[in-house]
Amino acid sequence: MKNLLVFTTIFFSMASLAQQKVVKRLQITEKAVSFSSDTNRSAMAINDSIPGPTLKFKEGDFAEIHVTNTMNVETSIHWHGLILPNYQDGVPYLNSPPIAPGKTHIFEFPLKHSGTYWYHSHTGLQEQLGVYGAIIVEPKQKTIPYDHDLALVLSDWTNENPNEVLRTLKRGSEWYSIKRKTAVSISEAISNGALGGLFTLWKMRMPGVDISDVYYNAFLINGKKHQKYSQFKPGDRVRVRVVNAGASTYFWTTFGGNAPKMISADGIDVAPVETPKVLHAIAETYDYIVTLPKNGKAIEIKAWAQDGSGSASVVLGAGEVLTAPVVPPPNYIEKTKMLGSMKMGMSGKSHAKMSMSQGDHSMHNMMKQSRANMKSQFSYDSLKSLESTTLDTSKPVRKVELNLTGNMWRYVWSMNGKTLSEVDKIKIKRGEVVRITLNNKTMMHHPMHLHGHFFRVLNKNGAYSPLKHTVDVEPMKSVTIEFDAVETGDWFFHCHVLYHMKGGMARVFSYGDKRDERMKPFALSNVLEADSHWYTWTQFIGASHFGSMDITSSNTRNQLNLGAQYGWNQNLEADASYERYISDYFRLYLGANSENKIEDSVDDIETVGVFGAKWLLPYFIDSGLRIDSDLKVQFSLGTEKLIFPRTNAFFYWEVTSDFGWKNDLPQGISSQQDYVWNVGLEYVVSRDLSLLASYENRFGAGLGLLYFW
Repeated sequence: MKNLLVFTTIFFSMASLAQQKVVKRLQITEKAVSFSSDTNRSAMAINDSIPGPTLKFKEGDFAEIHVTNTMNVETSIHWHGLILPNYQDGVPYLNSPPIAPGKTHIFEFPLKHSGTYWYHSHTGLQEQLGVYGAIIVEPKQKTIPYDHDLALVLSDWTNENPNEVLRTLKRGSEWYSIKRKTAVSISEAISNGALGGLFTLWKMRMPGVDISDVYYNAFLINGKKHQKYSQFKPGDRVRVRVVNAGASTYFWTTFGGNAPKMISADGIDVAPVETPKVLHAIAETYDYIVTLPKNGKAIEIKAWAQDGSGSASVVLGAGEVLTAPVVPPPNYIEKTKMLGSMKMGMSGKSHAKMSMSQGDHSMHNMMKQSRANMKSQFSYDSLKSLESTTLDTSKPVRKVELNLTGNMWRYVWSMNGKTLSEVDKIKIKRGEVVRITLNNKTMMHHPMHLHGHFFRVLNKNGAYSPLKHTVDVEPMKSVTIEFDAVETGDWFFHCHVLYHMKGGMARVFSYGDKRDERMKPFALSNVLEADSHWYTWTQFIGASHFGSMDITSSNTRNQLNLGAQYGWNQNLEADASYERYISDYFRLYLGANSENKIEDSVDDIETVGVFGAKWLLPYFIDSGLRIDSDLKVQFSLGTEKLIFPRTNAFFYWEVTSDFGWKNDLPQGISSQQDYVWNVGLEYVVSRDLSLLASYENRFGAGLGLLYFW
C-alpha cells in the first residue's frame, strides 16, 4: 500500500510537470515606424516590437497568454496552426471575443504538439500593420540534432494605411502595377511582339499576368531589411524556422553555400529533403538545418518577393559571406507574349469562370511551363510524412468542391462565385472524413488555411502524404486535402492573402454545435458579413473646358453612384443611380438623370427616371443600355487602355434615340438621335492624381487634373 501511494504521488507529480503552466504577456500598442523612409508611419506593435516576441513553449505545457489592448480600437490574436479548444482560436465574433480597447483577454490551452507556428491579429487589416510573431513549441524529446534555434519572420510593409490599399484596389486602380513596373502597356507589347498575348488577356477580361496586387515599400525579416547573426560559429548546425507572415507576398527563399535540409513543414516533421530554393506561400512555416562552413565563412539567406519587387536578407556567421543565389524577377512581357503564341480555347470567358477542361489547356500549360522555367527543385511532392497519415477508411466521406474564383475588375474574391457573406456555413459532422477539392480558376496563387485542424495534402507519397494547416493552390491547378472531423464548433477557412480574405474568399466549416455561451454578446454577423463592407471614393476633374465630380459607394453586389458634369459653356448633366450586380460583369440599374435642354444655358433643366443594364464586355469594353421615363433609349460604349507605362488612352461614346413613342417629335420626323462622345489621355502621376488632356463634343478640348479622394 505504501509503495502504491509513493507511485501515485510520483505519477501525479510527473503529470503536473508535464502540464506545467507557462505564462506569457503580450501588449498590443500603436507605434510609429520608418521601415522604408525617414518619415514615421503608424503601425501596431506587440511588446513594442514588429514582429512581436517569439513565444517559446515545450510540448505538454499549458499556455496562459495575457493579451492586453492599449489601443483605441478592437484587436485579436489567432494562434495559427495550433490545435486548441474552439473558444481559444482567436477569430473575433466567430469563436473568440474581440479584445476591446483597454482590456486584457487571457487565452488558455494545452500545447498538444511541437513545431513552428505563428500568431497574428484576425481583426480587419491589422496583420498588415505589424500584429504578428512566431511560436516555437519544442518536442518532449529532441529527435533532430542541432546546436542553435533561430526563427525568421518574413513580412511585407506598405507606407499606406491598409484600408486605403484595399479601397484603391476596389476602385480598380492600376497604380500598384504601374508603381511596380509590372503592368504591360500597348507600346511595350508592340515593341516586344506581345500584342497578341495582351489582346488574349483583354478578351478574357484579365488586366494582365501580374503576380500580386499591392506595391510594398519594404520587405522585412524579423523587422529589418538586412539582419546579421554573428554569434554562430563555424560548423554550427542552426535550425532555421522560417515563417511567412506577409500580408500578400509569396517569397522565394534561397541559401548561400550548400543546400540546407528541410526537416519540417507547417510544424510537422517530414523526411529531410535538400532544398536550394523554395517558393514559400503566405502563412506556411518551413524548418531547415543550416550548417555553417567549417572554414569560417558566413551564409546568407535571402527572401525574394515573388513578383520581383524587392527582397530582404539575413547573414548567419561572422566571416566572408557566401551569398544566396539570385532569383531573377518575372518577365511580364514574356509571360504576356507566351499567351499570344497559344491557341486559346476560352474565348470570352472571364478568369473567374475558366475551367482547365476547356479548349486545349493552354492556360494550364502556360503556367506549367512558367513553373518549369523557375527551376525550383521543391514542390509539395517533395514532402513526405515520417509516418502514415491515412485516415480510417470505414468512416463516411463528405466531399466538398470549392472553386477559387475572383474578379480583379472590382476586386471581389470568392469560392464557387460567392463571397462569405452570400453563403451558409459548410456543415460537417464528427466521425466523418472531409475531403476538399480546391480548383484555382484564377491566375493568382491562393494560400488556403483551415483553422484548428491539420489536413492531408494528397500527393505522390500516398499513405505518407504530408500534414499541413495551409496549402498553396497554384494558378489554374487543383489540390485535394482531407481531414478527420474530430473537433467542435465553427472554424474559419480562408485565403491567407489578407486582401483576398477581406474581399470574400472565405468559408466557415461548422460542426453544428450550440454556440459557446460566452460568445452570446458578440454578433456572428460581424465576421460572416465582413466582405459586404461598403467602400466609397470620389473622383474630381478640374479642366479648362469642364469640371466634374463622381461619388461611388460599392460593396460585393451593390453600388450607388452620384455624379455631375458642368461645361464652362453652361452644359450641365447630373445623375444618381443604384446598381445591382447580377453576375461578375453584368448589372442592372435604376436612377434619375438631369440635363439642360437648351444649348449653352442652364435655364431649362429636365429630369427623367432611367432604367437600364451595364455589361463589361471582353476587351474591357463597358457597355450600357437604358430607357428613360420619356421612352428615349440610350446605348453607350467606353474603354480605357494603358498605351505607355504611365499613360492611359480613354474613349466614350453614347447615342440617345427618340423614336417618338411619346409622340413628342415634330410632325414628319420618325426618330431623332443625340450623340455624346469624348476621347483623351491620362498620365498617372500618383495613386490619386493624374494629368488629363481630352476632347468632349459638348465642351470642346482642354487640359486638366483628375484627383481621387
